[in-house]
Amino acid sequence: MVARAESHTHEVLRSRLTFLLLATVTLDVVATLLMFLLEHDDRRSGFTTLGGALFWTSAQLTTVSSQLPNPVTGLGKVVDIGLEVWSISVVAALAASLATFFTARHHDYLRERGID
Repeated sequence: MVARAESHTHEVLRSRLTFLLLATVTLDVVATLLMFLLEHDDRRSGFTTLGGALFWTSAQLTTVSSQLPNPVTGLGKVVDIGLEVWSISVVAALAASLATFFTARHHDYLRERGID
């Protein structure tokens, strides 16, 4: 129903989910390139390949703690913090979107049955 946008509330949820997904994928790609460019020349860094940078960035976006190397450059650390803030914000936005969706659907249900 959400994919087909069968109601206005479904359409709103679909647009929010689509935005969050596209923005996160875009951020993943941009952050991967940034981390590789910022970190690959430092021998203390574990960012030696684009694939490794993509894996690290994706892991950060899922808020998974791991034994992966941390950034060693100042700008790399800033990108890391930005990824973590984004991840927390996406989870909060997703929770809020779902709560709003279910609340609106409940109100629609009550209105359809004249229980308002």
